[in-house]
Amino acid sequence: MPEAPPRHVFVYGTLRRGGRNDINRLRPAPEYVGMGEVRGVLFHLDWYPGLALGGEEAVTVVGEVYRIAPELEAVLDEIEQVVPGADSEYFKREIDIGVGGRSVACLVYEINPQHVRDRQPIGHGDWIVFHKA
Repeated sequence: MPEAPPRHVFVYGTLRRGGRNDINRLRPAPEYVGMGEVRGVLFHLDWYPGLALGGEEAVTVVGEVYRIAPELEAVLDEIEQVVPGADSEYFKREIDIGVGGRSVACLVYEINPQHVRDRQPIGHGDWIVFHKA
């Protein structure tokens, strides 16, 4: 069976460099590609954020893009508590992210809308700035 090719992931919260779950501390090691951005809304859930893609209140959400091996994708799925069905905390999406003037197909862990129903957005798109304030 052929080996699965590496994929890209957009991380916008605790998985960012210096965050509580810094992706650079995970194995197999990811390869940094660059800073990226997407339109969406960030919500403060507790010690971590949730991203809802698009929407009327959308702002530019910044994050880091990494090339990852399939083994690391499985680790990220566990961290983000991705499970089959409608009760998953996050849903894994693949969308195009702007990185350095080009478009890169990336996995994005989008929060389940049921988990942010009564939450207020943080008002901008940078979790690191919000969390350090």
